[in-house]
Amino acid sequence: MATMPIPHALPEVGLGALATLNLLAPLILGGATRLGHPAAMAQMDPPTPWISWATTLWNASLNQNLLHPATAPVARDLEARVVDWLALFFGMDGGHMVPGSTVANLTALWAARECAGVQEVAYAETAHLSVAKAAHILGLPTRPLPCWPVGSLLAETLQGDLSRTALVLTAGATSTGAVDDLCLIGGAAWTHVDAAWAGPLRLRPQYSSRLSGIERADSVAISAHKWLFQPKGSALVLFRDATHAHAAMSFGGAYLKTPNVGVLGSHGAVAVPLLASLLAWGRKGIAARIEKCMAMASEFSAFISADKRLELLALPETGLVVWRPVDTEATDRLHAALPPGSTSLTSLPSGRWLRNVAANPSLDLGAFTTAANAALNDI
Repeated sequence: MATMPIPHALPEVGLGALATLNLLAPLILGGATRLGHPAAMAQMDPPTPWISWATTLWNASLNQNLLHPATAPVARDLEARVVDWLALFFGMDGGHMVPGSTVANLTALWAARECAGVQEVAYAETAHLSVAKAAHILGLPTRPLPCWPVGSLLAETLQGDLSRTALVLTAGATSTGAVDDLCLIGGAAWTHVDAAWAGPLRLRPQYSSRLSGIERADSVAISAHKWLFQPKGSALVLFRDATHAHAAMSFGGAYLKTPNVGVLGSHGAVAVPLLASLLAWGRKGIAARIEKCMAMASEFSAFISADKRLELLALPETGLVVWRPVDTEATDRLHAALPPGSTSLTSLPSGRWLRNVAANPSLDLGAFTTAANAALNDI
């Protein structure tokens, strides 16, 4: 903050709009991580399409509030349309948009408590931290369960009476991309699938089977700001019986024409950029981008497997490549030698690993593998 050209206290007199933009542009635009950079393969954060920039500006200028039909007559219908489009791919019959999978998971478990009377939440110990957060907020005890080394739930550890249990299965673990055994769906009072990362594979027939069985879940979470390439704050929570779930989470008010559903009160027209992207690209356009990302993950894992200096945790299931040098003490040094922003680190029971996420269709994989090989030669 010491070098940031922003006053420490609120100015008494404003700078004016143009001067403010001139001040902020080098800081915000110049200092940001470039997620579309040809070497960016570190996080589950993709570059966004320009059509989403334009429609996000429309939203900001209109400031629609979907809490009230009078203030967002079109935006409410557009959100319902987008939800209906996507729910079909997961066998769900409806839902609503939320700012991210953290709120989606909270909403789903709230519905589980109200609709199925659950009294505990069971999940793999590799589940996203939002699952434990949600259980804590809802006052539900948790049962974290052991995992395979690749990060998926050890199914045989799910034992005992599950008639009061909400089971959360992950489709695309954050550290490894692993998918829990979806055959476990239906064995508990309520099954929620956190498909924040891997959910959009359902839009690509070649990979849809990797999430077979998800249609039997009671609820599903998807982050549109991951593999649907949307700006942050765009996600969906979907239900197999949305009418029942929404009714259990609806609250009225003297100032409301229609009941407020879910965790949020006011929320903006976040469906508009998603709708625009889906219209512009179509299912095939989304699928093509995901296909490109999956192919790059496969090619990069082959590069690792062919180098005796490296080890691969497992073949990538959902576009995440987890690897490290055979000399594990060199893991941090190798990470530092790789192009900045290209690779992240994660800690697993077996130690520290490098992690590359195929979220950027603009990646220049050839240049990246050349840089990785150079980094290996330098450490």
